[in-house]
Amino acid sequence: MSLIIAFLILGVPILLLVLLIKARGRAARAEDESKKLRVRFASVLSIEDEANKASLERNSILQDLENLRKDYAEKRNVYDRLRSEVAIFDEKLAFAEMGVYEPHFDFGDSESFKEAISEIRTKQKEMVKAKTAVTCEAEWVLEGSKSKGRTMTNRQIRLTLRAFNNECDAAIANTRWNNVNAMEKRILNAATQIDKLNVSSKVIIEEDYLSLKLDELFLNHEYRETLKRERDERAEAARLARDEKRLIQEAEAAEKEEVKYRQMLAQAQNEVAGKTGQDVEQLQERIAELERKLEEVHALGERARSMAQRTRSGYVYIVSNIGSFGEDIVKIGLTRRLDPDDRVRELGDASVPFIFDTHAMIYSEDAPALESALHAEFHNRRVNAANLRKEFFRVGLDEVESAVKRLAPKASFFKDREAQDYHETIARRRVEAEKVSTELDSGLPLSI
Repeated sequence: MSLIIAFLILGVPILLLVLLIKARGRAARAEDESKKLRVRFASVLSIEDEANKASLERNSILQDLENLRKDYAEKRNVYDRLRSEVAIFDEKLAFAEMGVYEPHFDFGDSESFKEAISEIRTKQKEMVKAKTAVTCEAEWVLEGSKSKGRTMTNRQIRLTLRAFNNECDAAIANTRWNNVNAMEKRILNAATQIDKLNVSSKVIIEEDYLSLKLDELFLNHEYRETLKRERDERAEAARLARDEKRLIQEAEAAEKEEVKYRQMLAQAQNEVAGKTGQDVEQLQERIAELERKLEEVHALGERARSMAQRTRSGYVYIVSNIGSFGEDIVKIGLTRRLDPDDRVRELGDASVPFIFDTHAMIYSEDAPALESALHAEFHNRRVNAANLRKEFFRVGLDEVESAVKRLAPKASFFKDREAQDYHETIARRRVEAEKVSTELDSGLPLSI
């Protein structure tokens, strides 16, 4: 028994010591193995750490980006709102932002617009007089007195009317062709802002009164545009009258020439009766020449009288000016002049740098109808879509020729563009450019 106890007392610690030594050995071997593995896979562990770090940074950047987007969206909304408000007062922004004005009325002349403007203003005065232009939705009592409350309300109504009317008058006075839609928004914005300021007093601008102010704006704008159109029409009528007067003068001049040649012919015929031989031959040649000239002036006079009497006869001309307007720009117009080329020469006066080339000169008994038909063919190709009196079209000569053959089959069409002055100018500039280039090259070494 004592031996067993002694064994237990001495043997167990020894056993534990042996086990501890073995465990330490295994731990040392494991540590060595771990070191070897760490050395072996050090690059892999480093990449994984970097990947984790990069992932954290990416998430942080994405969050920052999301915050920036939200912040930008909020500020962009503020910017768009402010820009829209500024456009009401800025003519440069107004036309681009507000678009093209569409007419609200269909009066035929400026006098009708003047009468309508007067009627609109009378209606406004009647609403102000009837106290229906600006109203108060509440019956106020001031210091226990309804009378004082009404006085306060009436004063606020007068101030509101004055502020709104001044804003409308300024908008109407400053209205131009390119900002009428902006001025409309300005009036609407003024009504909204004034109503907001009057929320506490419950004073409001009535919709009917606002509508009358907008009608006044539109009427004034269209009245001014109608005045411009009428001025253009008067100028065109004056030009036609000048052409007609010129035709009459040319007819009268041709008639005088005809009388002169008849007298000269009669004189020559009388002279030949008493002549013989070579003198007769010379007089007969002179008579033939006078007869030819008499026929020419007679035909010229007849044509001038005919065109003066028939207001729809004339020439439709098709011209281009490559130097002034570039390729594929043609003008399709009408003239009643006896010599239609005078009109083309007039077009190429000091207002353009180069003369026009004529592609067609078509005589027609109903020239306005032919001109209108050609204009209709290329209506969507107009260079100026706002002013139809500007008869320039962006279209190729092949298309124009096709339309002419269809609408005026007997007419001649010439596609050649002489443009002599233009081409000579280009050639001169090319020579000058080559000269400058040569001078520059002569001052440079071939190599360095």
